[in-house]
Amino acid sequence: MVKVSSFRNYQKTSKTPRRPFEKERLDNELKLIGEYGLKNKRELWRVQVVLAKIRKAARELLTLDDKDPRRVFEGAAILRRMLRLGVLDETKLKLDYCLGLKTHDMLERRLQTQVFKLGLAKSIHHARVLIRQRHIRVGKQVVNIPSFPVRVNSQKHIDFALTSAFGAGRPGRCSRKNQAAKNKKASGGGDDEDEESDS
Repeated sequence: MVKVSSFRNYQKTSKTPRRPFEKERLDNELKLIGEYGLKNKRELWRVQVVLAKIRKAARELLTLDDKDPRRVFEGAAILRRMLRLGVLDETKLKLDYCLGLKTHDMLERRLQTQVFKLGLAKSIHHARVLIRQRHIRVGKQVVNIPSFPVRVNSQKHIDFALTSAFGAGRPGRCSRKNQAAKNKKASGGGDDEDEESDS
């Protein structure tokens, strides 16, 4: 028998749809995947599971009395978390608004979307490549997870990494190669051409 040193609670992070071939849902998913540059449908389903858990918690709390200590404490925690994430703004700090959250509200807060919106990338797909190739940092930390949820106070700290060729780092391999060829041509490339023309 295999000895397990530590026990972990594993749970699914995404849930497949009940009806696999529902045309309207398939069209909507494809549209969201294209709009937010997602890799596959599982990325979308993962966001939907997170959202479903938030809505479920809010729905359960709304059944309790307004003065119930659990509703006051847990409700404030959910709203604070949503506010910090930037999914809800300060004018909508009520549990009712948690029930109205849509998938695109969460997708807007992804690092990939924010990098594109800030103009650091030419397209949403370019943004994903930059993140995966470690060109993007949030504050001092290089983040290479496109689905990283960006908090409101971290949003202004998104920039190119210090080691990135797009930032303050040294130029990339192709840039260095082109620069070396240019320097070589400028210094001694002209003499070779004259010799070739004489012969």
